[in-house]
Amino acid sequence: MKADVLLGLQWGDEGKGKIVDVLTSKYDIIARFQGGPNAGHTLEFDGIKHVLHTIPSGIFHKGSMNIIGNGVVIDPVIFENEINEIDKLDVEMSDLLISKKAHLILPTHKLLDAASEKAKGKNKIGSTLKGIGPTYMDKTGRNGLRIGDISDKNFTEKYEKLKNKHIQILNFYDFDYKLNELEEKWFDSLETLKRFPHIESEHFMHKAIKDGKKILAEGAQGTLLDIDFGSYPFVTSSNTITAGACTGLGIAPNKIGEVIGIFKAYCTRVGSGPFPSELFDEIGVRLAKIGNEFGSTTGRARRCGWIDLPALKYAININGVTQLNMMKADVLSGLETINVCTHYMLDGNKIDYLPFEDNENLTPIYTKLKGWDKDLMHISSLDEAPQEVHDYIAYLEKELETPISIVSVGPDRKQTFFR
Repeated sequence: MKADVLLGLQWGDEGKGKIVDVLTSKYDIIARFQGGPNAGHTLEFDGIKHVLHTIPSGIFHKGSMNIIGNGVVIDPVIFENEINEIDKLDVEMSDLLISKKAHLILPTHKLLDAASEKAKGKNKIGSTLKGIGPTYMDKTGRNGLRIGDISDKNFTEKYEKLKNKHIQILNFYDFDYKLNELEEKWFDSLETLKRFPHIESEHFMHKAIKDGKKILAEGAQGTLLDIDFGSYPFVTSSNTITAGACTGLGIAPNKIGEVIGIFKAYCTRVGSGPFPSELFDEIGVRLAKIGNEFGSTTGRARRCGWIDLPALKYAININGVTQLNMMKADVLSGLETINVCTHYMLDGNKIDYLPFEDNENLTPIYTKLKGWDKDLMHISSLDEAPQEVHDYIAYLEKELETPISIVSVGPDRKQTFFR
């Protein structure tokens, strides 16, 4: 048995949470492998809309096991809020386990994040200000606190040492802050973390694979936000690609099975950074309005644009994607023409790959496809979709050389069609 991986192929917000929720019944274990509360996975079912930030998206399926892996960074306060929101829904929650090696986001990590972003001024990267970057910096700098440290008798001493280091750094910024109230909430929220088993997650995963359990590794953000392969420096602080599932869960590369790549039928991006196919006209406004393109974590408006094939091919190759899931096909309804970016012009040369240079020097080249009028949100089968929808899917499959196994036409579980 091998572990399957599900991840985003664009700049995040592709709809990963919905697909994990739809697929969970086929798996025994859903495991988050990177990122933190900068993620926002939105699930809709039975008239309920719920946003998860840290907890895996299989949490509403009784009988599944959900694991927060070692590659994830956890803010105890946000985690507590997530648990409280789930409790309010009065639905049965499946089992949740937390890796002892997952790192903790301290209150001062969030202060450092905000101070750093403020100091950048016009050059800010668009951080969610959740303390993700500073936490990963402490992780790589070998200073971090982990879930397993909570039960250590010297935990408070370790916390104070790291906090004081952060305060020294904050002294270099022109930044006012109040820490006492933040700290009080933070320490109180540790009790919620203690409600759930803290495990040696890599050993748990090894045994699960050996025992033939079906595992789905759930990624956060998207490939183009990967710390190594994304549009640096406008990226997140972790490896969002398939390789991140290996390091974020302790799964060996030869134990990876299917790689499911999620993409929107168009493109969006939150915050700053390159976006070659971005639209600044009424069509971009239309996509944002119909697609309800606002960040589920930050509430910020998402930038919208046409689908970008060079970027998608890049993401497919880096991740070893074996099947694709196309989301939000319904948002394109009503457009007479749909543009598809197939190449870029860079310094007078036509290229078909995503280069090192940012989009200030890139001009997208488009192929035009015929659009459709029919509202896809109310169809009960993909067979009811207009021929132009099938033509669009067939065109993408041919260009991307990867099968599209799922098409989504709305936010609800039921608006998901297997091909």
